[in-house]
Amino acid sequence: MLLPLKRMIPPLNGVGFVHEIHRNNACGVTAPTCWGLGNRMKPASVRQAILLAAVACAGPAPVAAQSYPVRPIRIIVPGSAGSANDFTARAIAQRLTEAWGQQIVIDNRSGAGGIIAHELAAKATPDGYTLIFSTSAGLVINPLLYKVPYDSFSDLAPISLGSINPQMLFSHPGVAATSVQELIALARARPGQLNCASAGTGTPNHLGCEMLKLMAHIEFVHVPYKGASPAITDVVAGQMQFMFNSIPAVLPLARSGKVRALAVAGPKRSPAAPDVPTVAETIPGFECVNWYAMLAPGRTPPALVARLNAEIVKMIADPPFAQRLIDLGSEPKSSSPAELRAYMRTESERWGRVIKAAGLKIER
Repeated sequence: MLLPLKRMIPPLNGVGFVHEIHRNNACGVTAPTCWGLGNRMKPASVRQAILLAAVACAGPAPVAAQSYPVRPIRIIVPGSAGSANDFTARAIAQRLTEAWGQQIVIDNRSGAGGIIAHELAAKATPDGYTLIFSTSAGLVINPLLYKVPYDSFSDLAPISLGSINPQMLFSHPGVAATSVQELIALARARPGQLNCASAGTGTPNHLGCEMLKLMAHIEFVHVPYKGASPAITDVVAGQMQFMFNSIPAVLPLARSGKVRALAVAGPKRSPAAPDVPTVAETIPGFECVNWYAMLAPGRTPPALVARLNAEIVKMIADPPFAQRLIDLGSEPKSSSPAELRAYMRTESERWGRVIKAAGLKIER
């Protein structure tokens, strides 16, 4: 009996399509059935669909660390092609392919804020052939806000951090504040009159607003939007006073004078904007960053985790590769598996305090 497995593949060269992969009870894979413009599908897309099916359907088998990998590896990426973690994941995948001579297949899984992707990874066979390039939202924030079908600490095995992406605090140029200190003073003088925009309730930039409110002891109004783009547009237009968002999205607007960059929310100043101070220079301990990390399904053999970790640490330490991540707006950052697990705990505690203080709990 053939069982259809359907999923959307991101548009390639402007052509979107659905592929249906048929597999039998032994998980044998036949060629995918594809629909698109004129029922045509590019050969490269066919190859990618077959590779994804083959990786997903391959049964468990004993793996020796010294011979790993012996077949293609799938990296699940929460989010669509072109997202920040997707760019970094593809850069890592390319280097792993070059190092090991095996195809590394990126499997973009958007929807439910990354919950679908993490459940898929958590339930995958722990043989080193399915990985997830995860986000801080998926690993620590979503489990604090929603009832999720996975446990980040028991169902996933940390491998290494990949990069961190600090948020940037910025305002409309007409706001009478040119620094974090002045913004705090303005909010205290006008309690509840300033607006902080976000991409939506529970998003990292919303939590940045709540952390600022909590740590600076000020009051303002949070205004959630359906995505970052319309929120940024209204800050530029002066409808909203300030916002947190990723540095690559804010810097061009700041350089053109459309917004004012007030501070970077990372632990140190960003190489992309060294003249912009950190929020922590005014509010010690303030940190609001998106970060990305590689993990495997729980119970993946430690020897395979160690091999993957060694390769990722080596590539992130390589200056040309590190510069490539910097050019993408990320700050290269690797870790040991134990360091990543500890960092996840620290972040979970940090955002747990903010979420509790803000009274946030969103059920799905």
